[in-house]
Amino acid sequence: MNKSRIAVAVTLAFTVLLGVVIAPPAEAHTVLRSSTPKENAEVESLRKVVLEFTDSVRFPTVQVRDAGGNRHDSGQPVVNGTRLSQAVNAPLPPGGYTIAWRVVSEDGHPIVGEIPFKVIERPGSATPSASAGPSAAVTTNTTPGAIEASETATAVTAATSPAGADQQDEPKIPGWLWVVVFGVAGIGIGMVLSLRKKP
Repeated sequence: MNKSRIAVAVTLAFTVLLGVVIAPPAEAHTVLRSSTPKENAEVESLRKVVLEFTDSVRFPTVQVRDAGGNRHDSGQPVVNGTRLSQAVNAPLPPGGYTIAWRVVSEDGHPIVGEIPFKVIERPGSATPSASAGPSAAVTTNTTPGAIEASETATAVTAATSPAGADQQDEPKIPGWLWVVVFGVAGIGIGMVLSLRKKP
């Protein structure tokens, strides 16, 4: 009788233990295994986001947002088994970003998460700006000279314009009018002299 009770107790304990061991995998939900970029990673550029799950997923939603809430994802996410990818509008300006994702596992359980990362400036990318500095300085330095030259030309034009205007405003007497005037004067002088000679 005691042996029967021991056997029942051992069988019951074995059954409970087996249920504990087998039950978790059957009830476990899909989880995120890895991501590209990783959480809090610093990258120089990013063309697409890749999320890897423990099981296949459905109905994915992936958004890449900057600190201001603006979205930088492009197109629809693509699911290939346990792999989920989302294209990104490239290039991303330097700054902080967040990948907000949502999927539905095979058992119908929705899963959501966020992955923060940062885009940093490439080494040497500031070199063109530095080289452009002298050009900008030269342009700035030469601009006053151009302004002075323009002001000088304006002053010369202003100084010469009145004289030219006066010359243009002076009435010009045609040559034939002078001939007529002198002709009439000559005739008048001739008549005066001829009258003086008569008694």
